[in-house]
Amino acid sequence: MDRSRLRRILGIALPIMGGMVSQNILNLVDTGMVGVLGDAALAAVGVASFANFLAMAFIMGMATGVQAMSARRKGAGRLDETAIPLNGGLLLVAVLALPASALFFWAAPALFPFLNDDPAVVELAVPYWQARLVAMVFVGMNFAFRGYWNAVDLSRLYLRTILLMHAVNIFLNYALIFGHFGFPELGAMGAGVGSSIATAIGTAYYVVLGFQHAREGGFLRGLPHGKTLRAMLRLSLPAGAQQFFFAAGFTTLFWIVGQVGTAELAAASVLINVTMVAILPGIGLGLAAASLVGQALGSGDSEDARRWGWDVVRVGLLLLGGLGIPMLLTPDLILGIFLHDPETLALARLPLQLSGATIFTDAVGLILLNSIMGAGATRTTLMVSLGCQWGLGLPAAFLLGPILGFGLIGVWVSQVAYRAIQAGILAVIWQRGGWAAIEV
Repeated sequence: MDRSRLRRILGIALPIMGGMVSQNILNLVDTGMVGVLGDAALAAVGVASFANFLAMAFIMGMATGVQAMSARRKGAGRLDETAIPLNGGLLLVAVLALPASALFFWAAPALFPFLNDDPAVVELAVPYWQARLVAMVFVGMNFAFRGYWNAVDLSRLYLRTILLMHAVNIFLNYALIFGHFGFPELGAMGAGVGSSIATAIGTAYYVVLGFQHAREGGFLRGLPHGKTLRAMLRLSLPAGAQQFFFAAGFTTLFWIVGQVGTAELAAASVLINVTMVAILPGIGLGLAAASLVGQALGSGDSEDARRWGWDVVRVGLLLLGGLGIPMLLTPDLILGIFLHDPETLALARLPLQLSGATIFTDAVGLILLNSIMGAGATRTTLMVSLGCQWGLGLPAAFLLGPILGFGLIGVWVSQVAYRAIQAGILAVIWQRGGWAAIEV
């Protein structure tokens, strides 16, 4: 791989990674603020945030359709049409998200107790979740814009907007949770209100950027054709379903670990958070690969598209492999930041080392998953993801953990193994190249 290709990969991926890192920092800040209110508030915000992700998964999948279609148009030299898919994505988000948010807002008091039936948690969680649901349309639009900026090599605009949103969010959360600067003291609900307002401001800024940088691409110039909308749904709905079932799989995994023991559940929570931070570069590289693959296919060069996928995988192997070394060699140093009970730390040690030793498979899987989605084969990625996680990973976790008694390490082996199998399947699919024939 020559330097020009490496520079192009990093030029798209680094701003995406920066936005994701800032999101994690914001999550830590929010957790610290809400944690002052007590365990019930912290649990309420944590569970309600996850419920919010599940409710919005299909809407957030719109970014995949926008990115795939806009990248194809850029690669084909149809620069005056690159924003047409964005117009379609924004329209579909408005049509789908507004009634969905109203429905979930109304049903939240009845739905939330299925996730957590502690009355103290429910009392705080429902208003927080409802405050977040109000912003569903803005979340969906922001993801559509992100897909567009990534597709046309302007991911720096995504990073700029994310940083603005986070600055507003931190200020509003501080003001609304604790009642500073003349704002009402809303407690945990204040965190939800602050996040929703910040998301809406982010959408407004995206629109301003759209007029500045996407007007020549057709931004908000007429309604998209029915063919564009149908293609958008064909690409986006499987991507949204994949996100939904992936997140639901994590809920099931936590339930399985809970059957093993409370200490194991605490250890698993830390392990997942540490691993998710470590694979953020893989996600950023995967989104970059999706754009590069789409552009290459738009120019009619399927072999170059294949090369982009493997080139990004090489970068991911080096980057994530390097991040896995501390997990493998110094697990206690990492875990000791979060776990202070020696027995719980001992439970987490070997699983973290296992994650560090095999994180390269996550690099391959994440990058090729996004590459295939960038080519428009979202149904393929949905079936592979569902089959591996729900058909292999979760049943094996239940068998090895609670049933056969191998505990947390048994559960973790099952998760590492299914992701390795998934990466292998995706590698075969990528190499065969059937995805190149899909029209978007």
